[in-house]
Amino acid sequence: MDPSSDRTVAIIGASRGLGRGAAEAFAASGANVVAIARDQRALADLAAGHDRIRPLAMDATAPHSPDAVIVDRHPDVLVLVAGVTPPIAPINELKWTEFSATWETDVKLTHVWLSAALNAPMRPGSRVIVISSGASLNGSPRAGGYSGAKAMQRFMAADAQSESDLRGLGITFTSVLPRLTPLTAVGAVGAQAHAGLEGISVAEFTEQLGETLTPDIFGQALVDLAGRPEADAAGSFRLTVDGITPLP
Repeated sequence: MDPSSDRTVAIIGASRGLGRGAAEAFAASGANVVAIARDQRALADLAAGHDRIRPLAMDATAPHSPDAVIVDRHPDVLVLVAGVTPPIAPINELKWTEFSATWETDVKLTHVWLSAALNAPMRPGSRVIVISSGASLNGSPRAGGYSGAKAMQRFMAADAQSESDLRGLGITFTSVLPRLTPLTAVGAVGAQAHAGLEGISVAEFTEQLGETLTPDIFGQALVDLAGRPEADAAGSFRLTVDGITPLP
């Protein structure tokens, strides 16, 4: 039997892109999925094709938003995928509100949900997967504070793991750093930024990337990760089309 069978999986940012791929993959594995996002129409479209997906429209950055999920639904797996698409411009042309957009959304959301996972707390054996970005390792030109914010998410997951271990909560926290993929809104603007700096077209830059990381590949990788023993699932992982690789 698949390790995800009959487990409850809550996915923040499930209405599009990688989050949607994760929702569909977990549902296909037999999990009961709580799909969370702001876009009610997109969530309804997702749920229409999957009996195991239940939509829940909300602003996941709101302080008490986890109550309806962690306290009421008791998920076995919590996946944080949601994030804002950063504005693209040279650093000197970005206003602070633009530069800090990823911090005010992605990092804030991560703080809200990791805090709730520890404070509720989630049940022993639960998994929390934070989706960061490969940009946290290599930078992302003209994306303002994006790279730093995604690196912060990785640090926050590690800090949450330390707290869980100190308190004996038995929760496994993981951060996953997907490679840039032009198939998502964030990846598309990232590809545009890189292509512009290199003086080539977006198509040429995308071709340089090789095989594309798709939402399907991403989703199946998370299902596999969530099914691993706790000792093999903690820490940070790089995700490419070749699979998940642990980072030092």
